[in-house]
Amino acid sequence: MDSVVAARNPGDGVGPDARPVEKCRLITSTDPMTAWKQYYLPQTLSEAIQTINSCNPSCLIISGGTDLLLELTQRHRPAVENLIDVSRVIEMSAIEERDGRLFIGAAVPLKHVAANPLVNKHAQALAESTGQIGGPQVRAVGTLGGNVGHALPAGDGAISLLALDAWATITSPQGTRHVPLLDLYTGPGVSSLIPGQEIIVNFDIPVHQAGTGSAFSRVMRPQGVALPVINMAAWITVDKAIIQQASIAVGPAGPIPRRAQGLEKFLTGKTFGSSVLAEGQRILLEEVKFRSSPLRATAEYRDHLAGVLLERVLTSAWHRAVDTSYARVS
Repeated sequence: MDSVVAARNPGDGVGPDARPVEKCRLITSTDPMTAWKQYYLPQTLSEAIQTINSCNPSCLIISGGTDLLLELTQRHRPAVENLIDVSRVIEMSAIEERDGRLFIGAAVPLKHVAANPLVNKHAQALAESTGQIGGPQVRAVGTLGGNVGHALPAGDGAISLLALDAWATITSPQGTRHVPLLDLYTGPGVSSLIPGQEIIVNFDIPVHQAGTGSAFSRVMRPQGVALPVINMAAWITVDKAIIQQASIAVGPAGPIPRRAQGLEKFLTGKTFGSSVLAEGQRILLEEVKFRSSPLRATAEYRDHLAGVLLERVLTSAWHRAVDTSYARVS
């Protein structure tokens, strides 16, 4: 089994130079203006579950908190009694390959996901997307679990995970379940996770085989709006210059992230080229109906960008897949 632990800084309980893991820390606030009273920092899953049980029902689970803490401090969310920060949980902080799948801890900081050798080998789309989320400070603190748990329809990490056919492991005091990624979404910014109960432990995807390739791309507004105008990820399998399987994820194209299944079906059995790309762009726009957003872009502009991004991600994924396919033959 190949294993790479995603280390943060020496001494934080993760990585080869880490000090022994501490017990669950508790920070209590007496400031009446603070959006929470008790802040817990469990170090293991069992500690996290014990803390949930002791704090139930007035608790909120965070992982990184780059979005959620802002919403709390800016009063976009009501104040909570207890915050449980799972970003230090050791079982959620590793990236490893086992049994033909790549497991990515939900608490691994985004910058470590983007730089991890196993992610770059098996899931280039995920490495590309996590390397573009926010700025360096956000990527140093934010986590993949937080990106997905926030349930935005165009979350960069979520779009690449969806194209890569990811599943998620969820745990709570009631037990553990393993579900497809889309099962975590019910609407824009609304997760199916039970608040204050369920924790995303990790994500897992198939390991990169010869003849497969993936890619991610997005377009942002230069004015600093944090969410993308549009983003897209592709994952394809190629054998003898023929696409055997295709997976295309795009957002925001509805209340939750979505796959372009009609386009995927069209691409299967084709050799990628200009005519296939042109027809694929047409099919994508028939299948995915973009809407205008006053903060980001018109539907017409998104339609145009969808064709541009499809060319980018398919071209990159195709070349990566073909390169490994030839390597297999040789």
